[in-house]
Amino acid sequence: MGSVVISLDAELGWGFHDLESLPGRRVEAGRRGWSTMLELFETYEIPATWAVVGHLMLESCDGRHADHPAPDEWFERERTTWRDREDLRFCPDLVTDLLESDVDHEFASHSFSHVLFDRPETDAEIAAAELERSVEIAADWGLSIDSFVYPRNGVGHRDVLAEYGVRAYRGRSPTGDGVWGLLDSTIRDRSMLVAPTIDEYGLVDVPASLFLFGFEGPARTVAESIWRDPMVVQVRRGIDEAVRRDGVFHMWLHPNNLVGKQDDRRMRAILEYLDRRRSETDLRVETMNRVAQRTVDGNATTASDANGGVISVSQPAPASRSND
Repeated sequence: MGSVVISLDAELGWGFHDLESLPGRRVEAGRRGWSTMLELFETYEIPATWAVVGHLMLESCDGRHADHPAPDEWFERERTTWRDREDLRFCPDLVTDLLESDVDHEFASHSFSHVLFDRPETDAEIAAAELERSVEIAADWGLSIDSFVYPRNGVGHRDVLAEYGVRAYRGRSPTGDGVWGLLDSTIRDRSMLVAPTIDEYGLVDVPASLFLFGFEGPARTVAESIWRDPMVVQVRRGIDEAVRRDGVFHMWLHPNNLVGKQDDRRMRAILEYLDRRRSETDLRVETMNRVAQRTVDGNATTASDANGGVISVSQPAPASRSND
């Protein structure tokens, strides 16, 4: 049975706060895109994995985070130019909308403050602080964290994720997230299906297949004027391949990618096609956590078969923290 996964990096201002030059339209589009995606998911009754930056769930803070081991300048924009932009720093209202949705979405983590886990300056102490705060804030809301999406897809410190009870993470796309990866996949007719695997820490890597906004700007405008939205074409191809080959197709986006009606139309077309194919076939739409559970269960079944009916799944040996 084929499977489609949709994951979202829900970050508002935190996805940009460390950048010198800000993409203004996207910075301002986060709230709009969040609400639009919730409405679209409800229209088509499609569940997704929402990876939320933990800081957004706070009601307020002083912007200093003195007990956080990150360099002091990490929170500088929060204290200075964004001091009066609470709409970029907090959104308990949007998180409440997510949790109260009629659709059974998965609440996941996108770290506490969008620290980049693959950078040399992000040591184990900083990674642990990001996980610890995310877990604590989630618990205050009565939630747990099973899945994790790395900020800017920078995989690192997987052992820290395991220590804090995370079960799955989104690994990098085999074809890349940008326009060249999209073109290469199209020209070579390469598969966009991914194979979830269990790593040495017992975590399930649910790799990305396709970033839904990797073909933008003038190239997108020209393509749509003479043909169709190339991203919608690629998504349909990926969904059909998942049906045909009983594989996993995992697409992702940020709510702030929806900066206008053109982007809304793309997402509506994608979800409409996914809903239709689901009704026509045995295709299932799953969250990352559900895929991870199936992967673990399948691994246990394989071990059972190989051992004459006795399940014997070895647990990963403890490992010291490292930057991946």
